[in-house]
Amino acid sequence: MNDLLQSLGVSLALALVTTVILLLLTPPLAWWLARSSSRLRAPVEALVALPMVLPPTVLGFYLLLAMAGEGFLGEAWNGLTGTPLAFTFSGLVIGSVIYSLPFVSQPLAASFRTTSDTLLEAAAVLGDSPVRRFLRLVLPLHRRALVAAGVLGFAHTLGEFGIVLMIGGNIPGETRVLSILLFDQVESLNYAAAHITALLLLGFSLLALTVTYSTLSRRP
Repeated sequence: MNDLLQSLGVSLALALVTTVILLLLTPPLAWWLARSSSRLRAPVEALVALPMVLPPTVLGFYLLLAMAGEGFLGEAWNGLTGTPLAFTFSGLVIGSVIYSLPFVSQPLAASFRTTSDTLLEAAAVLGDSPVRRFLRLVLPLHRRALVAAGVLGFAHTLGEFGIVLMIGGNIPGETRVLSILLFDQVESLNYAAAHITALLLLGFSLLALTVTYSTLSRRP
């Protein structure tokens, strides 16, 4: 039970930190993807969506190389903090932000595409700057999409396995999340404990989808 609570704590902390970072960084990116006519939009959109089709172990492998002592991320992190990045909670956060990015950015971009040009033009006539329009008009209009995207990002982070194992390993209290604990329990044939861990992950996933669909289907 102690292992379960410890892994649950790491999982929830990782999902929460990742979701907060994504909700701060992703809306401007999603707005640009939804509204830009730049030739760079398609390749940038493909790059953002890449974690959805790329095997997690492939992404984890390259992130591990980048986070290693001689990698550009690992070297920069060590220079700033004096600590390594690979196989740490901080490394997991970076990997999770990259891996869960499309699950937050795509719902937001789809919602942003429905924004009325007339409404934006009216706000511009009243003297609102683009930043002010985005913060005080666009984001409040799409608050339900923000909630849904945040819930999806949170749930997706909770279920990560391959990328977590590659860049975080299996360190109790540091990088061992629920999905890694479940793998350990099955590998050791401890199916009774594995059932509890699997049910927790199943419950979180079902709850996240219920909240997402109920939020998106609710009338304004």
